[in-house]
Amino acid sequence: MTAPARLDKPEVDDEVTPDRPWVAIVWNDPINLMSYVTHVLMELFGYPKAKAEAMMLDVHHKGRAAVSSGTREQIEHDVERLHAKGLWATLQQD
Repeated sequence: MTAPARLDKPEVDDEVTPDRPWVAIVWNDPINLMSYVTHVLMELFGYPKAKAEAMMLDVHHKGRAAVSSGTREQIEHDVERLHAKGLWATLQQD
């Protein structure tokens, strides 16, 4: 008689920790000008020009930048606003 096969559960990180903030990430794309990305960050989030330019340079050189953080609902709203301005953005838990 053979022993039943043991099935291991796959390792999945489905756990959402409520105290970890969510972040909106803007991704580099071949369409938007760097000056436009800077302008959008200043307009939507009220960042001073120097901070918006630093974030834009992260997007340009590193391929992405976290541009806002907060609750999931706040960040979903931020991502929608970034999409409305034509930027490629996603959210993730930090």
